Amino acid sequence: MPGYVLTNFLVYAIVNAFTPGPGNILALNTVTNYGWKKGKPLFLGIFTGYYVVQIICAVFVYGVGTFLPNALRVMKYIGAAYILWLAIHIAISKPEVSEEQGSASFMKGFLLQFVNIKIYMFGITALTGFITPYNKALWTLIGFELLIATIGTMATSTWIGAGLLIQKFYIKHYQIINIILALTLLECIWSMLRV
Repeated sequence: MPGYVLTNFLVYAIVNAFTPGPGNILALNTVTNYGWKKGKPLFLGIFTGYYVVQIICAVFVYGVGTFLPNALRVMKYIGAAYILWLAIHIAISKPEVSEEQGSASFMKGFLLQFVNIKIYMFGITALTGFITPYNKALWTLIGFELLIATIGTMATSTWIGAGLLIQKFYIKHYQIINIILALTLLECIWSMLRV
């Protein structure tokens, strides 16, 4: 594989991973509402889900190319509905959350990634656009998807760090921040459904 292809792959992966998406926005919102300690299970769920979904993408690209478009079409609408629910939840949430509410759970972060069409499209596009023209071996595809998930985890961690920095500011201005985050998620849905 030529060096410029690998460079383009990395640029695409970094830009895509750091742009707002459901996982990044949920991580930012969670850390501003719950803080690092209470939000950690959700963050671990997001990270774990990211790796699992990218491995699924590698397997799909490798062996299920004819089934994938139909599955993605269905996932796109399920994902849009869930992200809409998430946007509404973020828009109406308040920084004071009771302990027993359990909103920052591992499963919430983990399951989000399974309906997050952005990371499916991210993984599949990266493989088919940059890798498969040079190598179609399953282990190569999985390796590049694990790299994508690692870059995505670093990006989400950056969003978490930003949330920690603005936590005190957020408590004072949570309504406007939540509305902006919810509108950002609505934009994610819009761009998802346009494709």
